[in-house]
Amino acid sequence: MTAVPFRKMHGLGNDFVVLDARDRAIPLSIAHRRWIADRRRGIGCDQLIVLEPPQDKLADVFMRIYNPDGSEAGACGNATRCIAATVMAENGKRHAIVETVSGLLDTEAVAGGLVSVDMGVARLDWREIPVGEACDTLHLPLALGPLQDPVGVNVGNPHAVFFVADAERIDLAALGPVLERHRLFPERANIEVAQIIASGPDTIGRIRMRVWERGAGITQACGSGACATLVAAARRKLTGRSATVVLDGGELLIEWLADNHVRMTGGWSESFRGEMDIDEMERQVA
Repeated sequence: MTAVPFRKMHGLGNDFVVLDARDRAIPLSIAHRRWIADRRRGIGCDQLIVLEPPQDKLADVFMRIYNPDGSEAGACGNATRCIAATVMAENGKRHAIVETVSGLLDTEAVAGGLVSVDMGVARLDWREIPVGEACDTLHLPLALGPLQDPVGVNVGNPHAVFFVADAERIDLAALGPVLERHRLFPERANIEVAQIIASGPDTIGRIRMRVWERGAGITQACGSGACATLVAAARRKLTGRSATVVLDGGELLIEWLADNHVRMTGGWSESFRGEMDIDEMERQVA
């Protein structure tokens, strides 16, 4: 038996298998990634996270993110909080810089055991999201059934945010996979349905959001999706530049700062630790 340790962690129910490849590489094919994420045959997770040595000298760790279908994701806010908390505990500090393929994410521990993450700038140009044709990203030319007129935002990943009267009534399981792979999105997209619960110029807004994540499907929470949703709502003037986003798994405080950076604050948890049998994985994926 060739054993590789892992951690099972989650942010608001968005769950991860975390492998530490900082000291030794862990070769993982697409079939391996799919097996680990499989909730019946493998360990099971929304995303597989692999920790690697940082490539940027400013970073404490490089976080690589894989979807259950084996594809690589650019960002995951919920995983970032988990990994930041892990690194801060290792280093005995209240600050960590997590590197991803989408850039450096500055994180800090805040009151109540929460972690705050600077998710970087919100990208709003059609080429940055990206979408396949020149258009106004405040009103993407996209509709399917009850969903229409979404806002396009990139916060590490492409997002299309649809505002609806009742987020609970949308059949996201049917509409999400079609919209994710729409021809408008050359790199596919995360699909959010959002309902404004409360807003006002002098109060923090409140938004109910559900998400279909590209390569993962419906998840309990999506940090980058929550950030995209707040940015979309502020662009539409439905809320101010800060709001509590209510997801299936819990709540996140999202702030769109004056410098265009988006800050996310929320909790994290470690569920358990274990060992993965590499030989058994190889046998099953063969």
